[in-house]
Amino acid sequence: MVSSPHEAMHRIFQEHPGLFSRVSEVLGVDIPPPTSATALPTDLTEARPVERRVDTLLRIETEHDGPFLLAIEAQGKKDRAKTASWPYYVAYLNNRYGLPVLLLVVCQDHATAEWAARPISIGLRQWQTLALNPLVAGPHNMPVITDVTEARKDFALATLAAITHADNPDVGAILKTLSAALRDAPEAIADPIVELIAQGLGNRPAAQQWRNLVAVDLSFYKSFMSEEIRDEGRDEGRAKGRVESLLLVLEARGIAITDEIREQITTCDDPQLLRQWLNRAATAATAEDVFAEE
Repeated sequence: MVSSPHEAMHRIFQEHPGLFSRVSEVLGVDIPPPTSATALPTDLTEARPVERRVDTLLRIETEHDGPFLLAIEAQGKKDRAKTASWPYYVAYLNNRYGLPVLLLVVCQDHATAEWAARPISIGLRQWQTLALNPLVAGPHNMPVITDVTEARKDFALATLAAITHADNPDVGAILKTLSAALRDAPEAIADPIVELIAQGLGNRPAAQQWRNLVAVDLSFYKSFMSEEIRDEGRDEGRAKGRVESLLLVLEARGIAITDEIREQITTCDDPQLLRQWLNRAATAATAEDVFAEE
């Protein structure tokens, strides 16, 4: 199954095709800025039953050096099969489109980035027929952006940097900076970035940090994630209201409850279960009758 960080690491280039120009500058590779970028089909499958797909494929136009293809792979861990797949991707794309091909691999941990950056050689010891040198972006070379002004200068680069530093001990400061930078950004810019970062953080602890930052002022974020947070808030509100109602009903009917039962009620955050208990409390003879099935 493809993970959400995997999707975010390459999909950001679909949302912001011009991002590669800034990434290449950060990585110290002199590639002219694009004049345009076009998303191409990612299916590299041949007629034979072998399916291969690159994560993101862009045709980049430049003013002086002409067009080239940018194949982007999001890599979450070491995978020996890529030593065969990546050379195939490059050779196939060069043959199909007749254009130079550059392979960019985006990683979130140092070990994977170091592995991905190793040249892949195909041939004999005496003569290498093909040599592939992936360009790698990861926590080892992407900037740590903790200045709001710097983040505002380039939201796309700041977003990719935050995703690649998902395991950085200072990720909280990185996310707080980006959240603050987005406060004055138009929804059309802020919404996709909010989603990409949530996707890129996956199920890491930092993901909850990001949700908390977004939840501070939802008026800035009309995205799917903010709606999800609103729903969670409504559920919490319903649960709290039913806890109070259940305790009031039991008290009004003179039904004694132990400290253990009170704790069971007040720690429950399931609105549906609380509703069942509330319905039973209306006719139950004892507190135990309310929780009979539990």
